[in-house]
Amino acid sequence: MNLNNQEKLEYSDEELLQLSLENTGHFSLLVKRYKEKFFYYLKRFTGFKNDDIEDVIQNSFIKIYKNLNNFDPKLKFSSWAYRIVHNEAIDEIRRQKRSNLPLLPELEIPDEDINLSEELDIKIEKEKVLKTLKELKEEYREIIVLRFFEHKEYKEISDILKKPIGTICTQINRAKKQFKDKYQKYVK
Repeated sequence: MNLNNQEKLEYSDEELLQLSLENTGHFSLLVKRYKEKFFYYLKRFTGFKNDDIEDVIQNSFIKIYKNLNNFDPKLKFSSWAYRIVHNEAIDEIRRQKRSNLPLLPELEIPDEDINLSEELDIKIEKEKVLKTLKELKEEYREIIVLRFFEHKEYKEISDILKKPIGTICTQINRAKKQFKDKYQKYVK
């Protein structure tokens, strides 16, 4: 099947997965769709340097590709793929013997339309949020990133972390409370 780029963009993840099983060339579309998402997820969750993030992403896509036949169609592809990225990140954290974020993630440059004062305020606020994230327990940091930065639904988080939804709800509430408590020292 020969598809043009516009047609390829219209396919769901699951359809692209099926196409990838039939023709390995289609897998690159899943890579293009998720590479940047995984990058920012890992940046927020781990704080790794860009090279380390790229390594984790590459290893993750290799595992995803090798396990396409094992995909459980009852899950969303994105939840399954995020689970693999999550596991790779945890493995890398263990390999590097890191228990906390080593560095704050790089901050993005705001739009040119924002004046210098607003730009500085945004940068300061981002730094406060990132410092607060760094101080959270790893399990809370990850759940905050998945829910509020990656905008994952509770079911997806449950699938990614392999925990019951009730546990996810409890952890999100605890994580928000811990975040709020730790954030308060930066706003004084």
